[in-house]
Amino acid sequence: MNDSDYHLHVITFDVPYPANYGGVIDVFYRVKALSEAGVKVHLHCFEYGRGEAEVLDRCHEVKYYKRDTSFWKQFCREPYVVASRRSEALFQDLLKDDYPILCEGLHTTAVLTDSRFQHRKVFVRAHNVEHDYYRLLADSEPTCWKRWFYRMEARKLKRYEPVLKKASGIFAITQHDTDYFNEHYGHALLIPGFSAVSKVCSETGRGDYVLYHGNLSVAENKKAAEWLIENVFSEMDVPCVVAGLNPPESLRKLCDRYVHVTLKANPGDAEMIDLIRNAQINVMVTDQPTGLKLKLLNALYNGRFCLVNDDMVRGTSLNQLCVVAETPEQFVAEIKRLMDEDFTEDDIEERDDAMKELYQNDNNALVLIRTIFQ
Repeated sequence: MNDSDYHLHVITFDVPYPANYGGVIDVFYRVKALSEAGVKVHLHCFEYGRGEAEVLDRCHEVKYYKRDTSFWKQFCREPYVVASRRSEALFQDLLKDDYPILCEGLHTTAVLTDSRFQHRKVFVRAHNVEHDYYRLLADSEPTCWKRWFYRMEARKLKRYEPVLKKASGIFAITQHDTDYFNEHYGHALLIPGFSAVSKVCSETGRGDYVLYHGNLSVAENKKAAEWLIENVFSEMDVPCVVAGLNPPESLRKLCDRYVHVTLKANPGDAEMIDLIRNAQINVMVTDQPTGLKLKLLNALYNGRFCLVNDDMVRGTSLNQLCVVAETPEQFVAEIKRLMDEDFTEDDIEERDDAMKELYQNDNNALVLIRTIFQ
């Protein structure tokens, strides 16, 4: 490919480095794969706390814009996640050429509402069906005003979502989401999540603990951790580790109630990978069957056994690579069984073959390039 022919604007909802939570993992490694395939990526980042990242300078161009998180943005007709990222400075930068645009999430699609871009090729990477995601966030949120905000945001997102009719194409992250977007708007294509590795690097043998990991400041993950501790980990004497970003004090106190439950707060990237690799079982649960849980990909590439509930793998084909349980009793029984099993070379080979069919960064980047630049 003559890389001088391929320029692409990518608008991100956040600074995608460090790649330490689900959405930015997909963004960072997709941008990396596109760049390595010869695409000159013009990266536009909304910054609201993570700061500028020198590693992103490997892109052809990187620009940062302040996200307007002022209180009054919550009362716009547009969803807050969109209104707070509406930027005339960004629009002016995009109008300097006619290169295609890739919007990360519904969050960055304000460009689709501006008539100056009506003849421009604008694609959208859909990380979720956002109004479903926010409705489920509301159901998980214990704080009244946050619950109200998530419900209002879900309504606004559902009303705003038809803007996707104006997109040149939608890249969905799961088959379930692809079917949804095709039914409502057409031109949707399944592009599985991008991740840090493309080969299964799991350890053989056995670990001696069970791990749950996630961004613990997110209500969904905090609720999942609490459910596991109170209903599953409390019923066994196997060492259990809960690890992730910014755990609230209530979660610290809950872990302290059990001598065999350890909390690892804010582990670095290397430490988190070590925790995943050395665990005997990575346990993951959710009550939000939306999008793809990229931490599941991380565990499948780096960990041994993965024990999940059905919502964790819904809309994917990953259930064949996991042990699925639903009730606390089933989780306890499966943990006891799996703690006595070796993870073998055959297990690694089977998983690697299955992952290569869907989750190959290089191949999926080429599909994106063919679709965007056809």
